[in-house]
Amino acid sequence: MKALLNLYVQQFKTTLASMFQYRASLLIWMIGQVLEPLVYLIVWSVVSNGNGGSVGNFSTAEFAAYFIILMIVNQCTYTWLMYEFEYRVREGALSFSLLKPVHPIHSDIADNVSSKLITLPIMILIAVILAVIFHASFSTKVWDIILFTPALLLAFLVRFLLEWTLALSAFWTTRVSAINQTYFILLLFLSGQIAPLMLLPHLIQIIAKILPFYWMIGFPVGILMGQITYIDILTGLGAQIAWLVAALILLHTVWNAAVRIYSAVGT
Repeated sequence: MKALLNLYVQQFKTTLASMFQYRASLLIWMIGQVLEPLVYLIVWSVVSNGNGGSVGNFSTAEFAAYFIILMIVNQCTYTWLMYEFEYRVREGALSFSLLKPVHPIHSDIADNVSSKLITLPIMILIAVILAVIFHASFSTKVWDIILFTPALLLAFLVRFLLEWTLALSAFWTTRVSAINQTYFILLLFLSGQIAPLMLLPHLIQIIAKILPFYWMIGFPVGILMGQITYIDILTGLGAQIAWLVAALILLHTVWNAAVRIYSAVGT
């Protein structure tokens, strides 16, 4: 454990230095992270105002709060691994990682967390500005904030592990863009990104809660909005833990199968 901790410390130093060298790329990435929820915020605000100031249980101000919180949660859980793994396998870049005495996932975790440490303060500032501009209304209580913290951590771990596992499909096919797009479309609709889940048809709500998507984004957003009862929060945390265990088992199984068939196309 101590050796792994030292590894993470050194990896954080390296990746933080690397992130600062690619400031322009980080800026472009952050713009994308802001624009998508901002578009949905504006669309739902217009719909709400045109419907007398509310849609379902959401007022215009609550729509603003929802998508602002969603922007922060998505930034804290988002990964880019599914776009990179195809290149790693096709060009043989993964070969160097396999020669190291530690699992390559640790380097990816460090990279991901490092980027969040750099960008999160800026995203929070943007969220505050948007909250003022759109007159967002928050009903968050102290207990919501306390319970939101483990829910967000579990959401990140579940999303990271599942997307890392799905990225391993590059071992079997060197073109995975169609798989990635299918996944992100499902994530968009079933996680609450395009609209609050409670506004969608009941069948879609059930499917979203059976699958992991809602627990990766919509669930922590709902907690910080103050929309979920404490009993349902505890149940939701249990669902997140169950998906985390399932993701770990799936990752271990797929990784062992993947490395046995690995061949670097670019080498």
